[in-house]
Amino acid sequence: MKYPAVFEPAEEGGFVITFPDVYEAITQGDEEREGIDMAQDALMTMFTHLIREGKPINPPSSPKGRKIRMIELPAVAALKTELYIAFQASGIRKAELARRLGIPKTTVDRLFDFSNHTRLDRIEAAFAALGKRIVIKVKDAA
Repeated sequence: MKYPAVFEPAEEGGFVITFPDVYEAITQGDEEREGIDMAQDALMTMFTHLIREGKPINPPSSPKGRKIRMIELPAVAALKTELYIAFQASGIRKAELARRLGIPKTTVDRLFDFSNHTRLDRIEAAFAALGKRIVIKVKDAA
C-alpha cells in the first residue's frame, strides 16, 4: 500500500511534505531519503490517530508529477490500514465484527492497532468476516 506524498522544496533547504489523500499530515526532511522516512512515520502517526478517533481513512490515489513520491507502508501496517478501510466501508459496528469473529468487542480495536502484534490468521479472518480476502504479491526489490 503506497500513498502519494508531495515533496515541495523548502526555502531553508530540504523538503516540506504533504499528502493529497491525508490532508491533516505534514512533515519535512533535510534530504529526500530522510523525507521518505519522515513521510512514512507521519502517515502511520496520522492513521493511528484517525483509527483511534473512528474517522475514515481515504484509500491511496495515484497522482503523477515530479514532486510526487509514493510512500509505502510496512506490510503489517498496510494490512491493518486496508482492514480498517474495509471495516469503515462495511457500515457494521465493532460489536458486529466481534460477533462474526467470535471475539470480545474490546479485542476488535487490536486488529487495527499498528503496535499490536496480531496474527496473520486473525487478520485474514477479519477480512473474511467483511467479505474480503488477502492477496499477497512478492516483487523484486527496487
